[in-house]
Amino acid sequence: MSIKRIYISFSKIRSRKYYILGITIIELMIALMVVGILSMVAVPAYQDHGKRVESQEALQDIITIQFTIKNFEIDNSGTLPNSLADIGMDSMRDPWGNPYEYLNYGTNPPGARRKDKNLNPLNSDYDLYSKGEDGQSNKQIITKKSKDDIIRGRDGSFIGFAEDF
Repeated sequence: MSIKRIYISFSKIRSRKYYILGITIIELMIALMVVGILSMVAVPAYQDHGKRVESQEALQDIITIQFTIKNFEIDNSGTLPNSLADIGMDSMRDPWGNPYEYLNYGTNPPGARRKDKNLNPLNSDYDLYSKGEDGQSNKQIITKKSKDDIIRGRDGSFIGFAEDF
């Protein structure tokens, strides 16, 4: 009799192993739900990181252009360049493919100057900015089109998003 019991218990263990090796539809659905939840968190975080990298690149480019303009000004007895072509940076593009905008206040009328929320000019010497991801801008930086612009303000003491100015 004991031999028969061993055979029955062995067959039960063997049949349990068979079920343990396979996965059920419920286990598969749970695994897919976990992957879906993780992707819902990870994808937006990755996209935000990409936008931050592009913004930092535009900030660094504006700082580089600002230093190049300052060197031009020193070399030319205080005269600012009329355009970015004068300093060899007219072909430079922001991370979104748009050219950087430069406006020399000495050669342009006062009405062309960009203004803050109180309608004061952003700078007293020149304006330098990127139109941002949307590629659109306005003279007054509080408008919706200008919120994502990367700007130089307060004669270079501020470089950042227009909405933070």
